[in-house]
Amino acid sequence: MRGPNEDSNYLERHNDDLVNGLSSKVAALKRVTMAIGDDVREQNRLLNDMDNDFDSSKGLLQSTMRRLGVVSRAGGKNMLCYLILFALFVFFVVYCLSR
Repeated sequence: MRGPNEDSNYLERHNDDLVNGLSSKVAALKRVTMAIGDDVREQNRLLNDMDNDFDSSKGLLQSTMRRLGVVSRAGGKNMLCYLILFALFVFFVVYCLSR
């Protein structure tokens, strides 16, 4: 039969073991959350870079469309047909090269 002092020591050791287990789980959780935070920061950086790239592409496309409008007004219907045929040819060549 154990005395009250032995029960107290047993409970203290058991409690210390549980605290150590909880401490290791908290440390592992901290490492995971820090890794998630790093990943989120990296993804935000990539998204910002993509946004900048899309903005520059949008500006380039707008200026090209403006020029196309000028060409179509200046050259008439025949020039617009040639321009569309040229664009289709360019897309076909890029398609063939990308395959």
